[in-house]
Amino acid sequence: MIVAVCVDDRNGMLFHQRRQSQDRALREDILSRCSGPLHMDGYSAKLFADHADRICVDEEFLSGAQAGEWCFVEDRPLTPWAEKIEKLVVYRWNRAYPADVHLDLKLELFALEDRQDFPGTSHDAITREIYHRV
Repeated sequence: MIVAVCVDDRNGMLFHQRRQSQDRALREDILSRCSGPLHMDGYSAKLFADHADRICVDEEFLSGAQAGEWCFVEDRPLTPWAEKIEKLVVYRWNRAYPADVHLDLKLELFALEDRQDFPGTSHDAITREIYHRV
């Protein structure tokens, strides 16, 4: 599976059960890279309401995701699924926000394949890092 996550400079993902940011350009970037349905939970589905035909909502989406399928994760640990993750796409806000949920996956398990900045709608620059399993 291919997992997309959004983090701040300290790998924070959520603060008091609220996503740190939402960005239309980021969602468009994810959807443009995903050829099939984008798997996620109900919390994340609210972000993609305008693209309901492109998403698959299931609270247990990580356990059912197959090789090559895309998953968007905002609010759960990834370490239990580390062996299953083929690629990790990390979107960085390039800011430090308060956070109480952090990315728990060790990036040392992956090799950086590509890093690019692109303009967001809520941030001047969002950094997209693509890692593949070592």
